[in-house]
Amino acid sequence: MPHKVILVLLDGLSYSVAEHAMGHLHAYVAAERAVLYKLECALPALSRPLYECILTGVPPIDSGIVHNQVSRLSNQRSIFHYAADAGLTTAAAAYHWVSELYNRSPFDAHRDRHTSDIALPIQHGYFYWVDHYPDSHLFSDAESLRRRHNPDFLLIHPMNIDDAGHKHGLDSSQYRNSARGADVILADHLQGWLDAGYQVLVTADHGMNNDRSHNGLLSEEREVPLFVLGDAFSLNPNLRPLQTELCGTICALLGVPHDKPVSRELLKSE
Repeated sequence: MPHKVILVLLDGLSYSVAEHAMGHLHAYVAAERAVLYKLECALPALSRPLYECILTGVPPIDSGIVHNQVSRLSNQRSIFHYAADAGLTTAAAAYHWVSELYNRSPFDAHRDRHTSDIALPIQHGYFYWVDHYPDSHLFSDAESLRRRHNPDFLLIHPMNIDDAGHKHGLDSSQYRNSARGADVILADHLQGWLDAGYQVLVTADHGMNNDRSHNGLLSEEREVPLFVLGDAFSLNPNLRPLQTELCGTICALLGVPHDKPVSRELLKSE
């Protein structure tokens, strides 16, 4: 049975902080209506390569998006491509690098900031280009897209946690409080999304270190959370899904043809 899906990508959120700072999400876990998994991100632990990894299932060493300065359209098939080709509606409220990967490159803010074009893989989009763009505004952008277009697949990608980490480091009140702030914003939306029939995944691309950066092998840089919520998930806490399986798993939820690896045990058998 096909499902609608929302993927929330909390940029730069380390698992160690998600484990204790996301009170509302953990309320769903405590009620056995969600599960938190620990993922290890692909290498390098950098944003643009890992957007590509999450959305295509292809690790950076194979995609060629090997650092943040590789600015070009992806040559891989993403969730957006599979969904759009299957006649589904796609949308994203996200950093402009996502637009550059799947719609048009280079990003032209006057052309691409507000996108509505069914010929593009991301058919409806609100894209931003400064890391301090408020998460509150970004989630509002996303909810506007959801209400206007009823997308089958919606990517929501705020940047304030990563921004706080780069300014203050992992072990800082600013970083932790930015994560708590995102959790509070999610509290305004999660149940409404679930009631509307969405399956929700909340994850991160990479973590953060005390040097105010990420691109190494430290656990705080590579270990990221994956919360899953919705009646299509098995909610088995003993699984070990992979970041490279997120694309295929979301495609399986959407019910669209694809050729990506899937974490089958993450989903209920139908």
